[in-house]
Amino acid sequence: MTSATATVTRRLAAEPSPLAFEPAGTALVIIDMQRDFLEPGGFGASLGNDVSLLASAVPPARALLAAARRAGLLVVHTREGHRPDLSDAPPAKLARGEPSARIGDPGPMGRILIRGEAGHDIVPELRPEPGEPVIDKPGKGAFYATDLASILSARRIDTLLVCGVTTEVCVHTTVREANDRGYRCAVVADACGSYIPEFHAAGLAMIKAQGGIFGWVTDSAAVVDALDGSAPP
Repeated sequence: MTSATATVTRRLAAEPSPLAFEPAGTALVIIDMQRDFLEPGGFGASLGNDVSLLASAVPPARALLAAARRAGLLVVHTREGHRPDLSDAPPAKLARGEPSARIGDPGPMGRILIRGEAGHDIVPELRPEPGEPVIDKPGKGAFYATDLASILSARRIDTLLVCGVTTEVCVHTTVREANDRGYRCAVVADACGSYIPEFHAAGLAMIKAQGGIFGWVTDSAAVVDALDGSAPP
């Protein structure tokens, strides 16, 4: 354990109540900030979405990432995507909806949502640094068919700061999975995004409802203040 993550309690302003956490036991999990979802020509656009709606989440996520690195937190990045032979992609997922291009089809950034293709990569503003785990997941949740639980357990993590896209799908699924596994989750609202703004709002409302049934909701400024030591203890 480094001096940056020595045992110390921080206080995070959040809803439905403030959250006390120890940086040494906390990880920042950045969900699926990939070119296939955020840039034209990727999977998000093939579904008929306005991908520019997700752009507002990038600067807050970048501020979170910088603060987490300064504080010595474990930073985990996730990417949704499939093997080139699509052996891990259920037929029902491949056939779902009526996109202009389906998973595995050629696109401007290579085959859509396929590991190793340019579109599968994380946007440059949030590129992982050496030593930061990157979880390649075949589903919506970051725990399904991945080694995320083992990585968190090895570092004795009990609290997750979660951001990324989309709020109501991969972020929500990951938070629900984490909640069932006993993790405390704080979702950073302005560092999340959705193609459908009302789904973003509803997703956040569900997380903090009923006394925080799935976790807490906060914003990037509050997290940066807590990690930098500006917030009251």
